[in-house]
Amino acid sequence: MNAIADDATFAARAEPHRRELHVHSYRMLGSFDEAEDAVQETFLRAWRSRDSFDGSSAFRAWLYKIATNVCLDAIRRSNRRPKSRSLDSLGEVPWLQPYPDRLLDEIAPSEAEPDAVAVARETIELAFLAAIQLLPPRQRAVLILRDVVEWSASETASLLEMSVAAVNSALQRARATMAANRPHGRVGKPPVGPTPGELDLLRRSIDAHERADVAALAELLRDDVRIAMPPLPFWFNGKAMFVPGLDAGLKDPGEWRLVPIAANRMPASASYLRANGDSVFRAFKLD
Repeated sequence: MNAIADDATFAARAEPHRRELHVHSYRMLGSFDEAEDAVQETFLRAWRSRDSFDGSSAFRAWLYKIATNVCLDAIRRSNRRPKSRSLDSLGEVPWLQPYPDRLLDEIAPSEAEPDAVAVARETIELAFLAAIQLLPPRQRAVLILRDVVEWSASETASLLEMSVAAVNSALQRARATMAANRPHGRVGKPPVGPTPGELDLLRRSIDAHERADVAALAELLRDDVRIAMPPLPFWFNGKAMFVPGLDAGLKDPGEWRLVPIAANRMPASASYLRANGDSVFRAFKLD
């Protein structure tokens, strides 16, 4: 007998998983917007194939399987497949959209959803996401399901229609790639919040930005900083390349106001610009 009889039943069962599936898709794709599309496609496929769900398996696992396949299909269609095994050169650094912490906090184990996995910093920080984009798609899926979602090898094998041996082999290769490309090694370290030093760095950065103090802001940058400004096709590789244009970038557009926030479990700032001739501060960027 079909366990999902109508729209209301489907919505009641699927909606509590929306944010968790969005974060899963975000890890797979590295894009907040593409993850949104992936979740919509996941729910559409789930609804169309609802007759295949008979209630004998976990509904959450069924949705994860659909979402993972949606993401794998999206990766295959895209031109963003990894071509290298390192982040050493500028062209190999993927562009990643930030994920606001206030949305990440919507996911937490509860009485209603005891299997939900709280989003720890080391599984959502940009260093992790940049490194995971270097993995072949199925290795990426295996690593996320095993080391992040914390599924067993047999559960992961069932979802991806692989053998347990193939899952273990893929996980070993994925962990090796991650260890070579992440400052903190493989997933699994305890969550760590912003340090006092990081919060002070954010405070000083906001202050320098609002005062358009190029020298003060330059002091906070590493020599090997890499900066992109999407959707503009600008890449700055190194402090020496970026700083000369800071003066015009900070002063010419108008007046800035920055608000401290958190994204990807890291300190961040939301920038608002009151352009010359305008009377209102408007959302501009996240740093």
